[in-house]
Amino acid sequence: MFNRQHELQILMRVRPEAALMVLLCILLAATGAKAQDNSWPQHLGSSRNGISAEKGLLDAWPAGGPKEVWRVKGGVGMSGLAISGGRLLTLVQREGQQSVVAHAAATGAVIWRIAVAPAYENQMGDGPRATPTVAGNTVFAFTGEGVLVALNAPDGRILWSHNTVKELDGQPAEYGMACSPLVVGTQVIVTVGASDATVVAYDTVSGKLAWTAGNETTGYSSPALLTVGGREQIVVHAGSAVLGLEPKTGTVLWRYPYVTDYSCNIATPIAVDGKVFVSSGENHGCVLLDLKPSGNLFAVSEVWSSHGPQSVLRNEWQTSILLDGYLYGMDNVGGAGPITHLTCVDAATGERRWQESRFGKGNLIAADGKLFMSTLKGELIVARASPNGYDEIGRSTVIGSTRQAPALANGLLYLRDNDDIVCLDVRK
Repeated sequence: MFNRQHELQILMRVRPEAALMVLLCILLAATGAKAQDNSWPQHLGSSRNGISAEKGLLDAWPAGGPKEVWRVKGGVGMSGLAISGGRLLTLVQREGQQSVVAHAAATGAVIWRIAVAPAYENQMGDGPRATPTVAGNTVFAFTGEGVLVALNAPDGRILWSHNTVKELDGQPAEYGMACSPLVVGTQVIVTVGASDATVVAYDTVSGKLAWTAGNETTGYSSPALLTVGGREQIVVHAGSAVLGLEPKTGTVLWRYPYVTDYSCNIATPIAVDGKVFVSSGENHGCVLLDLKPSGNLFAVSEVWSSHGPQSVLRNEWQTSILLDGYLYGMDNVGGAGPITHLTCVDAATGERRWQESRFGKGNLIAADGKLFMSTLKGELIVARASPNGYDEIGRSTVIGSTRQAPALANGLLYLRDNDDIVCLDVRK
């Protein structure tokens, strides 16, 4: 550092314009380093697409699998894991309550645990479903019956709370409210499924209702902020349609009917080259939608679709991953049946590139050119992401049966089941 400062002082005297350019480059490099985000602050990570920008992750399987850093008691539920500000956050059901819990991401130590609603019971599994979202120093959580709560991240203090379904006269989803909150600017958005309020937004600070939109059934998908049709939009895969909303006002910009058995639209919408990809299980299928501006609204058309028993991709409760123009996802056969194939599809054409038959039910994220997958058997599986074929690096059983996708932050991978939360080191 001393040498760099000395060189700049000399350069400033003899060539001040060159010195200013060097200083600007140093500042830009520092800004870029600071801007890199290795957190996992919400459902499917920073960009809500299941992809992490981290590098330097394992490309050879260690003897006995990745090193376990820590393992702690968790609780019942299907909530995923968010990692931000040195904290791991999730929703658990214990001792007759749904609670938001914060652990130290490095050690697993409990920082706080705050009850936010009574225990939730459902025939498809008890406990909360949605993953918390961290925005700044605020944590937003959504319970199984539809209580949206904002908490202070450092100490868990409840800032405000709304029983959204009850307050808006909504119809609870049959298998529980599962939408992970989406924060856009000063608003937090969830799906509720009330009359004229499929989607609702609240002010992040005051908790005041900002807008409502749509009159669809609620479904189980989490909304995403996507740039599609040349415009930033909130895209919602509701129970009976896909909607595009203006972020500040909730104005419905377009609607595409998408009715499935039991309103089982669960996977999050994905942006594909300015278009929208959605997929559903229950033998339904998938479609890529093109959006063309029509005044202030959009006209919707299908680029390609693949539906029914021969569909190339039927995401049951797993969002596919888009890498370099290819979709990697879980193709579930039949009405929530036991057979699931891991599949690679050309996103532009809908052509299947390869399929790993009977891979098993699981979930996945991506980082460093690899797929990190969890399975109902409690396995962690790592494979290289390639359109040329399935290339497995290794697998180990690391936890009990789980539906949650892994979370990844700073070279550490996190998973949970109904009993434990585990942290694994997946660096080279």
